[in-house]
Amino acid sequence: MTTATEISNRIIEAVMAQKLAPGSRLGEQQLAMLFDCSRTIVREALTRLSTRGIVTVSARRGWYVIEPSEDEAREAFEARRVIELGLLHQLKAVDKAAVRQLKSHLQREKAALAGADVGVRSFLLGDFHVCLAECLGNSLLADTLRDFTARTTLIAMLYQSSHDAAQSCADHVRIVEALEAGDIARAEVLMSEHIGTVQDALRLQASHDPLAELRDALAPVRKSASAPAAGPAKVRAPSKAIAKKPVSPPSDNASTYLGALL
Repeated sequence: MTTATEISNRIIEAVMAQKLAPGSRLGEQQLAMLFDCSRTIVREALTRLSTRGIVTVSARRGWYVIEPSEDEAREAFEARRVIELGLLHQLKAVDKAAVRQLKSHLQREKAALAGADVGVRSFLLGDFHVCLAECLGNSLLADTLRDFTARTTLIAMLYQSSHDAAQSCADHVRIVEALEAGDIARAEVLMSEHIGTVQDALRLQASHDPLAELRDALAPVRKSASAPAAGPAKVRAPSKAIAKKPVSPPSDNASTYLGALL
């Protein structure tokens, strides 16, 4: 029987492969059918992912993949920068076995870039950072980075990242080259630049203004660019000839992404 750990790992992998989008609904019954297990085991897996910040639950919608806010997006990248730069900063040297393992990962990245499977490519590019922590002998930080990498993958999907996959791979190659040469300081600089480049590719506002949308909507309407400013504008009732388009209620169907998990 499938375990809660296996289910949670598969969901994390699906997120990193961009097969589960932000806001995807994760129905307990559907997951139980997909993994051939009880809803109790599914609920345990989803509860674990909730504590790790990957899914959330509400009384109305049930379980669903998180949709990070802009502030949460910035915090996620700041956390990754602290963890990954700190990991490199405390290094004294990198052994040959670790370099070989990192180079093997880079070969898989390059093969994925040449292939047509976007999911594999997305997963490997994100998993490089997890692999780096594992190769440097810190499994605890590797687990933490896996969760943060999943979150930043969701952020990239939600905020329409324009970052190029080939550029990410090239950045990874330069980082490994610096580590192989024993230039830890350069590897740290390159990692900082890499994380910054990925973050800069997101379509985030320069500063978060919670009233921005309302402020724009309620700004005075000018009928003509040359018209002088007048007193308060009168609000006209909408014409009866204009029919309002009905708004469709949100769907409660299970996410179409669930099928991609298997």
